[in-house]
Amino acid sequence: MRIALMVIRLFWIAPYYLIRIWWCGVSRKISFEESFQFIKKVTKKANHAGRVTIETYGIENMPKEDGFIFYPNHQGLFDVLVFLDSCPRSFSFVAKKEASNIILLKQVIKALGAYAMDREDIKQSMNVIISMAEEVKAGKNFLIFAEGTRSQMGNRLLEFKGGSFKSAVKAKCPIVPCALIDSFKPFDEKSIRPVTVKLIYMPPIYYEEYKNMKTIEIAEEVKRRIENTISGYTG
Repeated sequence: MRIALMVIRLFWIAPYYLIRIWWCGVSRKISFEESFQFIKKVTKKANHAGRVTIETYGIENMPKEDGFIFYPNHQGLFDVLVFLDSCPRSFSFVAKKEASNIILLKQVIKALGAYAMDREDIKQSMNVIISMAEEVKAGKNFLIFAEGTRSQMGNRLLEFKGGSFKSAVKAKCPIVPCALIDSFKPFDEKSIRPVTVKLIYMPPIYYEEYKNMKTIEIAEEVKRRIENTISGYTG
């Protein structure tokens, strides 16, 4: 219902947005930063049209230099839009393979050089992890959902998968835990009432802190920090 509201309220300009995002993905003249800023602009307008307010905390916690990975909890289809709306730093992301066939999201994936991961294909997943690590080393920021799928349990988390942290280990980059609160409400609830979503950017975990940990241990620690943060904002 909320997606329909967004489309209806932006119907007069939606075709231009879609064509422009498609062009960002195919034109060599448009930089990654330009593509990101345009998609960010569209996201802000769509969220406003959908009566969604984003409250952001902890932006000052982000590493000063690019080349890091966001690791948020995964609540729903709206999650990436929260980051695109709020994040002052450009980033790409990893989505599940099925998302690459959804109109608009398909064009956004191409425009931002995002990856579609097939978690049933170990070889393809490993190639994504390796490619992502190389891009992070080169200074590009990424977002990946360590739960692998949305929790469908509101503000409760699923187990974080250790494999999702292999890119960070290979890149030796900062891990930025992020806590999403009520991000399931905009698209997963059948309502168009005004809703507020919170996103907390938490202090990063640098390579020196996690270099001697196994990926499953890193996953457990990141999950623990996110759960504690959510509890602090909702308890």
